[in-house]
Amino acid sequence: MPNIKSAIKRTKTIEKRRAHRAAQKSALRTAVKGVETAIATGNLEQAKAALQDASKRLDKAVTKGLLHKNAASRKKSRLAKKVNGLSA
Repeated sequence: MPNIKSAIKRTKTIEKRRAHRAAQKSALRTAVKGVETAIATGNLEQAKAALQDASKRLDKAVTKGLLHKNAASRKKSRLAKKVNGLSA
């Protein structure tokens, strides 16, 4: 544990940010999993709604610096491809 006042404050803020980012990543993973479960059940309407939510969360994660833009784009593309495969 640090002894200097500024270092103590820094440790607190780092921990707070880490917890917040972890919660955001967890919510993102849950949204992506929601799309995949909707696809597995074969529910097209639910899958489309979940895809819209997941896409929004992925885009937000990019702006917050949680994900690289290409990684988010790749995930969105793969999910959309699976959802479009349902309707075919």
